[in-house]
Amino acid sequence: MYIVMLGAPGSGKGSAAKILAKKTALPHISTGDMFREQIKKETELGKLANSYISKGQLVPDEVTINIVKDRLNWEDATNGVILDGFPRTIEQAKALDEFLKGQGKSVTLVPEIIIPDQVIIERILNRATCSNKECGAIYNTKFKPPKIEGICDICGAPLSIRNDDNEETIKSRLEVYRQNSKDLVEYYKENGVWTSITPDDPTAGNASDQVVETILKLTK
Repeated sequence: MYIVMLGAPGSGKGSAAKILAKKTALPHISTGDMFREQIKKETELGKLANSYISKGQLVPDEVTINIVKDRLNWEDATNGVILDGFPRTIEQAKALDEFLKGQGKSVTLVPEIIIPDQVIIERILNRATCSNKECGAIYNTKFKPPKIEGICDICGAPLSIRNDDNEETIKSRLEVYRQNSKDLVEYYKENGVWTSITPDDPTAGNASDQVVETILKLTK
C-alpha cells in the first residue's frame, strides 16, 4: 500500500502520517525530516536544501527524486510506505509512478488534508516538536500543549521550534504549495486515487486521528 499524504505545510499531514504508519506497520517517509537531518549534519546536500527551504522554496526535483528513490529501495519499504512531503510537483509524481510501475506497483491513495490558512498559520507559529528523532511527537502550545512546558509528554526530551516557523515564511510556503498542488491534485484525480479530508474541528487535539480513521476506511 503506497499512500501519498497531501496538504499545505501545517495541515497536519505529518502527524497523521506518523499515526497511520504505526497502525499499518508501514514506514513513514518524510522528505522534510530527511532534509532537516542533512541540514543539521551540515552536509553538502543539507546546505543545498537549506538554501531553498530557508526561503520557503522547494528543493529542486532532481535532488528530491533521487533521495526518495534511494529510500524506497530499502527492505522495509517492500510492502508499501506512507509518503509525506513527496511528491510536490508533477515531475515528482510521474517519477514516483515510473519507479513503482517498474516494481509492478502503484499509488494506492492520495488523501489531501484541507485546513483554512489562518488555522495553519496559528498552528505553525505555536508548533513544537520533540527533539528525540525516534519519538518526533508534535505539539501546539495553543491547541495541544505538553503537560510540562518545553518537555515531551511521551519520552521526556526537550521540545524544539523550527527556525523557519515565522509568519512571512509560512505564507510563502502556503503560496508555493498552492501553486504546485493544483496540477498535482488534477493529476491524481485523473488517476482516480485523490480524495479530500477535512477534520470536523481542525483545532481539536484529535484532528489527526479523524484523518487517519478516514484513510483506513478508504483503504479497506
